[in-house]
Parts: sequence; structure tokens; C-alpha cells
Amino acid sequence: MNKAKRYSPEVRERAVRLLFEHEKDYRSRWAAVVSIASKIGCTPETLRAWVRRVEIDTGRRDGMTSEDRARLRALEKENKELRRANEILKTASAFFAQAELDRKLKR
Repeated sequence: MNKAKRYSPEVRERAVRLLFEHEKDYRSRWAAVVSIASKIGCTPETLRAWVRRVEIDTGRRDGMTSEDRARLRALEKENKELRRANEILKTASAFFAQAELDRKLKR
């Protein structure tokens, strides 16, 4: 399988900026995307996704911003860790409660 290419933030910013600056020179946005993507060396779909992300992050388009996504991801991770810790505490509590009952019965 081919490994996905990683593009530097500078390349992404440049490609998106080029699209915004020269979009009016093409008959459609897709034509501009295809042309600029071939010059940058990425696929048109990759460039289109970069443009959508920038539009969402700058408020030009509705959607969840990158900052909100990162915050949500962090909260989900924290929630998962807290649920795990809670399960450990429940198990430990049950263990010690059973040990206390066993100790009282042996007297």
C-alpha cells in the first residue's frame, strides 16, 4: 500500500491562498482546485479538503472548527480515562467490602 503523503503547513497555506486569489480566473471552483492541485503536487480532493477546513476555521462555512475538534477529542479522552478509573474504584471497593465481610465471619 502507498503511504499517504504529508504536506507541510506552508504548502497547505500556499495552496489555499493560491486558490482564494485565483478562483475568479477559472470557470468554476473545481476547475481552480484541479489546476492548482496539479501545480502543488497533491490530489484535487486533498486541496478541496484543505480549503473546506480553512473556510470552517475562518467562519466562512458552517461546521466544527479545528480548535473545537481538538477540545472535543481531549474531553472524550478525559471522559474515557475517568470512566476507567471509576470502574477500577468500583472493583476495588467491592473487593474490600467482600474482604471485610469475610473477616467478620471468621471471628
